[in-house]
Amino acid sequence: MGNPKAFMTIPRKEAGYRPIHDRIHDFGEVEQTLNTRDRQEQASRCMDCGVPFCHWACPLGNKDPEWNDALYRGDWETAYKLLKKTNDFPEFTGRVCPALCEKACVLYLTTGDAVTNRENEAAITERAYQEGYVTIEHPTRNGKKVAVVGSGPAGLAAANQLNYKGYEVTVFEKNEAAGGLLRYGIPNFKLNKRIIDRRIRVMEQEGVNFVYGQNIESVAELAKEYDAVVLATGTPTARDLKAPGRELKGIHLALELLSQQNRVLAGMEFSKEERVTAKDKHVLVIGGGDTGSDCIGTAHRQGCKSVTQIEIMPKPPYGHNPDTPWPNWPVILKTTSSHEEGCERRWLLNTNRFIGDENGQVKGVEVEGVFWEPNPDGGRPLMKLDGKKEIIKADIVFLAMGFLRPEHPTYPDNVFVCGDAANGASLVVRAIASGRNTAERIHQYITQITKQPNN
Repeated sequence: MGNPKAFMTIPRKEAGYRPIHDRIHDFGEVEQTLNTRDRQEQASRCMDCGVPFCHWACPLGNKDPEWNDALYRGDWETAYKLLKKTNDFPEFTGRVCPALCEKACVLYLTTGDAVTNRENEAAITERAYQEGYVTIEHPTRNGKKVAVVGSGPAGLAAANQLNYKGYEVTVFEKNEAAGGLLRYGIPNFKLNKRIIDRRIRVMEQEGVNFVYGQNIESVAELAKEYDAVVLATGTPTARDLKAPGRELKGIHLALELLSQQNRVLAGMEFSKEERVTAKDKHVLVIGGGDTGSDCIGTAHRQGCKSVTQIEIMPKPPYGHNPDTPWPNWPVILKTTSSHEEGCERRWLLNTNRFIGDENGQVKGVEVEGVFWEPNPDGGRPLMKLDGKKEIIKADIVFLAMGFLRPEHPTYPDNVFVCGDAANGASLVVRAIASGRNTAERIHQYITQITKQPNN
């Protein structure tokens, strides 16, 4: 490392968010950036720790110490090349990754202030685009064709890696643009969609073909046309809540709000009846995860009156959780930029029923307190109702309770499933890792088939 003792004298410094009174009036990215000097100083905090647990924690195996050292020395080009070796899309993860590497950082263990790996990653990639370090590669073709169904982070990573290996890659996407949940699930205030468009243009120039508005009805038929098929269709089915009154107007799955709002920002128009908006409404979000948080931020930008978020699980502890010790990901209370913008957060509440008015419009939700008891048979604790009921006023409700893991039939041998479609809903960084691994599996499969005597 260029300065192995910098962590002793330079404190952690984050770029922070735009002021609340400014950011809630638009969908621009909330996160700010540091100047070049401060960013390089932050990179210098990466210590010569001997065993970098950031490697272990990152699903991609990013080599944070190496590119942090290059960044500290001002060699941005080398930093980007090191980053690109393990991560196809650092401009995505640099914005939306929860930074598993930072929670496994030795500095996080010893001082509570990890190296700013995620922000450093984003800064390196933006400099790479500005300075022309992102170059167009033209791989030598091997005569083999691969179809990728789905253009979320897993599908894009698989397509990118297969393209570099020489395959002719065609990506089939059912929507009007590429990105999957990057485009239709994550709000623009976390990931501006021009960032996705910029990377797609690079992939197109490098030879990847994109076909939009395409629903693949038969995977088996597609598998006959291509040497291999990648299924990266994500987790399309959201977990619903079948409580009495679910049919009332104003109760929506989270993605109904998030995907529509992103389409509106892209220029698509919706009728008044179709429009899902929290403007001038009291909002209730059911579900305490990141998707629920995204609903909160979106509701504020649409002009809601208030937001309440409820969660059936207990409130996580502050700062440290002995049940998830370092270097594991700590299950602790997380406060997002959306929470900072205004939200009443409550835990240990079950939804009993939705209450409507005479016009069939939701106006409130009856909830009841719960407590959890150990399961005598092991496994998930048992939920018990405590009998304490109340009604939360709500003019619109968003269900953000996760997604159901897809079930797949038996496919031909040349069909490979990856990302959330294979593993269930997870992180963008894990989807990219799955896509990369699947590309390597396909390469080994086709190489083996090609070597067989009858081929």
